[in-house]
Amino acid sequence: MSSKTATNTSTLEERVQDFLAQRRIAVSGVSGKRELTGNVIYRKLKGAGYQVFAVNPESPRFDGDPCYPDLASIPGGVDGVVIVNRPEVTERIVRQCVATGVPRVWMHQSLMKAGTSVSPAAADFCREHGISVIAGACPMMYVEGRDFGHRCMRWLLGLTGGLPR
Repeated sequence: MSSKTATNTSTLEERVQDFLAQRRIAVSGVSGKRELTGNVIYRKLKGAGYQVFAVNPESPRFDGDPCYPDLASIPGGVDGVVIVNRPEVTERIVRQCVATGVPRVWMHQSLMKAGTSVSPAAADFCREHGISVIAGACPMMYVEGRDFGHRCMRWLLGLTGGLPR
């Protein structure tokens, strides 16, 4: 893992660029039972060339790949984790980040905050423990090869002040 991370005083753009510059990223919140946002993010990152690790304690595999019950189970660790879970689960995941040395967290949030993984308490916990945190937005608005819909969402949220700080 890189020892250099964007600080919590850096801009959103700097934290996004730092997060996406990493190659080993976990996605917490994938499901083999039904199609969820975490599945889409996992596939998008994998398709963009990232080494992606699925995290779900209830699934042994996802899309033919191993699915890990927690961050500590991922061989060699990861450089960042995208959390696509309910906020109360996010709080458990960020504690795992401290325990395993994960320096970057992205808490997914859909357009208009309809579906969010953001927990203000978890975001504060990250900052207190030196973890670079993006508390909101969607990685698919920034990753290489983003679709038209996510480009529009990024533009709209930027225009309306809806992007995280």
